[in-house]
Amino acid sequence: MSLDLHFLLFLLLRMAIAAAFVVSASVITERSGPVTGALVATLPVSAGPSYVFLAIDHDAAFIAQGALSSLPVNAATIFMGLTYVVLAQRHSLVVSCGSAVAVWIAMASVIRMFEWTLTAGLAANFIAFGICIPLLAGYRHVKMPLVTRRWYDIPMRASLVATLVAIVVSTSGWVGPRISGIIALYPVVFSSMMVILHPRIGGPPTAAVLANSAWGLLGFGMAIAVMHVAVVKFGSVIGLFLALATCVTWNLTLWWSGRRRRRVDA
Repeated sequence: MSLDLHFLLFLLLRMAIAAAFVVSASVITERSGPVTGALVATLPVSAGPSYVFLAIDHDAAFIAQGALSSLPVNAATIFMGLTYVVLAQRHSLVVSCGSAVAVWIAMASVIRMFEWTLTAGLAANFIAFGICIPLLAGYRHVKMPLVTRRWYDIPMRASLVATLVAIVVSTSGWVGPRISGIIALYPVVFSSMMVILHPRIGGPPTAAVLANSAWGLLGFGMAIAVMHVAVVKFGSVIGLFLALATCVTWNLTLWWSGRRRRRVDA
């Protein structure tokens, strides 16, 4: 088997695995309502596979450096979410989603111009979430209408994340860790939710899922910081595992706290 064919087959396998993760998470989100759906959506179902495949191709130093760029991008994602949530109350998918993606691209373009440290990345996250979480609070409680899946939903979601993985894996060798870390954190799950749910159930219910995701996304940012530190100290495998454990533990804690609060209120 030639090297080119081997690379192509391995790339297709990576794309398929990543797509399966995102599709599964999206289906759970649709069936479980905005609160639980938001917690699933903020698990590393898109960035996780991208970083695993980067770790297969590159050393720990590459992954650690990529994480430093990913950390401030997480702050850009919450501003993307806030933009969509506010605009989706009254505007169309094109205006709401287009503006949100434009905000993310603009902020990511600024982020790539700087060499980020762990302290600076954490500060960017705490400032961003300190601004956005209170602003999103009023949009969280909307009844989720019944969602009927259309034939093209799963193929479209799969193609979105598969394309992202293909870009990350194929370009990482020449764009370097900084750009790879930025691309790996493009919010595929958020974008697919906007595109699929907004025309079907309306802007406010779709916005409620993203509004509920703020606390989960904060935990995702902490997981990126854990990944950077752990990769430097223990290597890529342990670093990625600890990052995943951080995300899962954080989201389970949010889920348990939410259930406990609802019981007290009842």
